[in-house]
Amino acid sequence: MHDKYLWILEKIVSADDKMHSGRDEYQRDDSNIRENMYAGLEVSDSITTTDQGNSHDLKGAKEKKKLFDVLVKNKDITKSAGQIKADRDAARKDGEKSGKLRILLVIYDNGSYMTWFPQGLGYVAGVLQQDGYEIELYNQDIHHYPDSHLTYFLDSREPYDAVCISVIGGYWQFKRLVGLSDAIDKAKNRPTMYCIGGYGPTPEPAYFLEKTKADVCVMGEGEDTTRELFAALANNEDYKNINGIAYRDGNNVTVNPSRGLIPADQLENLDRIPMPAYDIFPMEYYRLLRMPNCTNTDFIQPVLSGRGCTFKCNFCYRMDTGFRPRSAEGILDEIEYLQRTYGITYVAFSDDLLMVSKNRSMELAEAFIKYTERTGLKFKWDCNGRLNYCTPDILDTMKRAGCVYLNFGIEAFDNQILKNMKKGLNVDTIVRGVEQTIDAGITPGLNFIWGNLGENKETLWKAVNFLKKYEKAELRTIRPVTPYPGSPLYHIAIAKGLIDKENPAKDFYENKHTNSDLLAVNFTDLNDDDFHQAISDANDELIRDHFCKKQESYMKQNRNVYSTKDANFRGFRQS
Repeated sequence: MHDKYLWILEKIVSADDKMHSGRDEYQRDDSNIRENMYAGLEVSDSITTTDQGNSHDLKGAKEKKKLFDVLVKNKDITKSAGQIKADRDAARKDGEKSGKLRILLVIYDNGSYMTWFPQGLGYVAGVLQQDGYEIELYNQDIHHYPDSHLTYFLDSREPYDAVCISVIGGYWQFKRLVGLSDAIDKAKNRPTMYCIGGYGPTPEPAYFLEKTKADVCVMGEGEDTTRELFAALANNEDYKNINGIAYRDGNNVTVNPSRGLIPADQLENLDRIPMPAYDIFPMEYYRLLRMPNCTNTDFIQPVLSGRGCTFKCNFCYRMDTGFRPRSAEGILDEIEYLQRTYGITYVAFSDDLLMVSKNRSMELAEAFIKYTERTGLKFKWDCNGRLNYCTPDILDTMKRAGCVYLNFGIEAFDNQILKNMKKGLNVDTIVRGVEQTIDAGITPGLNFIWGNLGENKETLWKAVNFLKKYEKAELRTIRPVTPYPGSPLYHIAIAKGLIDKENPAKDFYENKHTNSDLLAVNFTDLNDDDFHQAISDANDELIRDHFCKKQESYMKQNRNVYSTKDANFRGFRQS
């Protein structure tokens, strides 16, 4: 390697080392919240508009001040962040003393300035940490390293025993996984075990093992499988009796039986499913995530309220069947920890569906209200919702509980297409639910796809006209439906000869699914060019409509500044 580039890479690795070593310093005991967590935040009652920004941000700063005051006064309500960290440090030291495994978790780059906390690896890290292994992170997502940098990273350190990557299904994730896998394979210090997992590899493990040259694929839920797999690696045992994995033995791939799901009553058993290992992740970065209706001063963190989904849409791949809820108490314990430790003010519930029933929706909303009454801590939140359950009483309670945004997977505005999709919706339910959400003061997120079984140009424009009427806040375009591996639509495509039946995963990832905005498989009567022209025309109309509304909104703000002499206005700034 050229000396100049070698020097640059050494500097990058050195900086990365400092960031790793600085994480422990960042994690503070609760007693240091005042000095460290809110350094630079004006905590007196006289927060000035000059320092805190426009009226939107001023409100957020005042809310953060209230949170700060409560954190300092009530820091002993739950186990402190310092205690939790001390427990995990002890486990880590025990592992180091016993010479246990060194494991590298790789978080891939999604090409964004601010990224989603890697929840899957967070849970896996919690299990590995609990079992005393030494864990390090490789944050390609933060530093935007080229894939080849991982080769240098591995070869510049003492060898790791294992390296792990988790990805969802998607063209971008597939490209990242292939690139990073190539970098791992080229490393002189290639770890003994390279393990992959997540929604992407799970339905087609043999193909992914072949493509990535990984040693093991964890299929489905990872916690129990991770414990057994790494115990086997540590003790040099065979993998043949570990359910929930596929593995390579030379040129052969063995797919073991799937593993049963962790029962719902075990989701709060911290000895079996510990909280994600937040303390080893750079939370000061991940909390900068932006979500709808947040302020510039909000700190945001995704949290799981449950696992699975009660519905069976034909385009959706589900790693687990049914729905397993977490208890409201367990959810709030995690949120309280996040608020006290990292100052989180906005929770993005990231599970497939929080609103799985009317009772569940009301139960959680009421629990969130009681939490605020008990602790004095408030938080905004959003979730994936179901229009079937959007009744005025539920929505009003959710609003009082802090809900600011409900994301709805509507997908089509035609009763026959909704039936074909197995959505469990009809157009009357959609209109009523969206209007009641708006009336409750909660912003609805309106998602549509096009190209499912039976679709045509008429059904496309029904969706366009619906969006033009009800979408007020966000730019929404319509994407082609994609039959992701494992979904019912994937198997329909194979049966129809639209995906190669001999090598379906290879055909899908290497030939068909090149971009989420481009057609992967055509289920309509249109040819591919006509399909793309139709969706292009539809999205042209949606883009034009959005920016006309946006222009009027900006002009209204502009006029208001001068007519009211609004001293809090700071220009048309965006996060």
